[in-house]
Amino acid sequence: MSDTISLSRRFGSNSGQPVTRRDGIAKVTGSATFSADNHPDSLLYAVYATATIARGRVTRMDTAAAEAHPGIVLVMTPQNRPPLQGNPDDKPTFFSQRIEVLQDDTVRYAGQPVALVVGETLEAATEGARLLNPQYAMEKPRTGLDDAAAYTFEPAGFGTPANTVHGDVEAGHAAATASVDVSYTTSAMYHNAMETHAVVAKWNGDKLHLELPSQALTMTCHSMAYFFGIPPENVTLSSPYLGGGFGSKAFPIGPYVLAVLAARTLDRPVKLALSRNQMFGPVGHRGATRQRLRLGIDDQAALTVIDHSGLSETSTFDDFIEPAPNASQGLYKAGALRSTHSAVRLDIGTPGPMRAPGEASGSAALECAMDEMAEKAGIDPLEFRLLNYAEIEPGTGKPYSSKALRECYRQGAERFGWAGRPLQPRQMVDGDGMLTGWGMGTALFPCPMFMAEAEATLRPDGTALVETSAVDMGQGAWTSLAQIAADSLGLPLDKVEFRAGHSSLPDGGVAGGSGHTATAGSALHAAGSDVIRQLGELAAADPASPLHGSGNAGFVARDGLLMVEGDDSRSEPFADILARAGGVPLKGSGRGVRPPEAAEAHAMHSHGAVFAEVKVDSVLCQMRVTRMVGVFAAGRIINPRLTESQLLGGMIWGLSFALHEEARHDPRTGRIVNADLAGYHVPVNADVHGFEAITVHEDDPHVNALGIKGVGEIGTVGSVGAIANAIWHATGKRIRRFPIRIEDLLTA
Repeated sequence: MSDTISLSRRFGSNSGQPVTRRDGIAKVTGSATFSADNHPDSLLYAVYATATIARGRVTRMDTAAAEAHPGIVLVMTPQNRPPLQGNPDDKPTFFSQRIEVLQDDTVRYAGQPVALVVGETLEAATEGARLLNPQYAMEKPRTGLDDAAAYTFEPAGFGTPANTVHGDVEAGHAAATASVDVSYTTSAMYHNAMETHAVVAKWNGDKLHLELPSQALTMTCHSMAYFFGIPPENVTLSSPYLGGGFGSKAFPIGPYVLAVLAARTLDRPVKLALSRNQMFGPVGHRGATRQRLRLGIDDQAALTVIDHSGLSETSTFDDFIEPAPNASQGLYKAGALRSTHSAVRLDIGTPGPMRAPGEASGSAALECAMDEMAEKAGIDPLEFRLLNYAEIEPGTGKPYSSKALRECYRQGAERFGWAGRPLQPRQMVDGDGMLTGWGMGTALFPCPMFMAEAEATLRPDGTALVETSAVDMGQGAWTSLAQIAADSLGLPLDKVEFRAGHSSLPDGGVAGGSGHTATAGSALHAAGSDVIRQLGELAAADPASPLHGSGNAGFVARDGLLMVEGDDSRSEPFADILARAGGVPLKGSGRGVRPPEAAEAHAMHSHGAVFAEVKVDSVLCQMRVTRMVGVFAAGRIINPRLTESQLLGGMIWGLSFALHEEARHDPRTGRIVNADLAGYHVPVNADVHGFEAITVHEDDPHVNALGIKGVGEIGTVGSVGAIANAIWHATGKRIRRFPIRIEDLLTA
């Protein structure tokens, strides 16, 4: 109880409350304006034609037919594309990839833009793009991990992970009395947020205004400024609502640049909205992997080595290597650790970050390999993980900033009923004759912080305005960040106006990596604290204030009152202090950034444990996940309602990874044959049964001033392996590819 009181006094009463989404009513009533909902005067509509092959070149397009169609105002091809001031092969920011903007007639992947058609109506532009009817000189496509020679690489920034070795790996193999050597394959998965990518571009002289869904407003402005040769301050970007991002909306894509180029060429606003099919191309995806894990244990079942190598796909023109083997560096104690990476260049769009990049794929393989090792040792999977529990980060030797994983294991096992699990597979059958299996997986995800800025203004009437360009991807950031801001100012939530989602506001940083609440929240907390500091200085210097002369004692702000710390009887309303000071608003600013020394001193991660029950028809091999319990330690929880939503969403994504998602290519053309939500399967309501997400209390004094970690991605990590391990426990069949399909069990 004393900890609760202490935190309440320090951070206020808004944090920790299950506040409903501040933007919820706008979204359910349809008044929320997403990027594609904007219709400025004189708007034109752009549609891009996509390559229907994966490798070759465009030999002919019927531009005359397209231009002759009523309502067409521009047909842009590599032959007439206006120049860009910045080289599209360059990467203007650290979070950048090479983009396709009609540089030439080469086709590098199916779905690549090969022309842009602009019309007075969407229907005209769509028909104009169809009339182009591109013809190709096609070459044999390479779309599978075995279709090209593997290559190694040196780390070169974003998207190229480093190889990591700790300890004597060969000695670890030699010391093992039992071992496993297994390979797991994960399929390519494509971004399919509810809101597809869209942009509305409008020029006013050399000033550019954009409406587009962005996870990083300031960086996107810098990228656009680079491509069009204008100062970054000449680009404004509005992104008030995002219908999901998950990494794909972290940086500009080629179609955005083409639409902006068309708007400049025609001197009219242009809108481009990607179709669902076009999400399978230039917007990034989770690259396929093949991972080999070699684990060894001694006669006490202690791990002597974890040797994790990965082969990942990337494009022929850029690098983004899914860093799956890195998942083995932070979790289990072992005598030696090795994570190595290689890649193949394929005729695909460049992969990119997708919810829990690296950890989701790597954990899927690692958690299954851990179960295979436990089976070989004859030990319960949970007991095996506890035997190899790491008290310090194995890959670095750093102490954890906090780690409540043991409590996650304990609460999860108790809630799930793990103690009743038989060790051998095929031992449980329900009343309907369905084989029943229980599996588990451990979850770990790092706690990054980026840099963000914020401003807070205390108004004379005692209300406040807080501002940052932070974005809400649907996870509830505008609500939780407003709670943090209100606490920093000592005000009820309804007394705080929160502005965000526009590049003219202070830089809100990057919404990604499960670091947004910590980063933008820290900036807001600092800005509010700056205001309260100034308010305290005014009161302490004012002879008419009951707080006069108490500056050395320190102040506490609560419910619109400033009071002496430790003496609640000496207090004064904010409005009274400001009124005597002339009624002028107080403005404060703050930055959110992690000091380098803090990052150097501690390993910072969220942790969790996921338990899954799967039922399998013994004849038809149909699989159904009937229960999942996830227990997570993620530092200070700002909003339990939103946190539960995020964790459940991550666990459902894990179900999707394990049993549903897979992009399939036509081997002749390289086209993705299931580039829609009919053939590309994701879970629906009928697939989700009995999911529970629980958080355990965790104070972390090192991760940041607020003790916040992150919950956006960790729910996915661990869930994939838990489901796969449960399928083995039900059937006795170990499937080493994802997604696990009915035919895999039928033929195993």
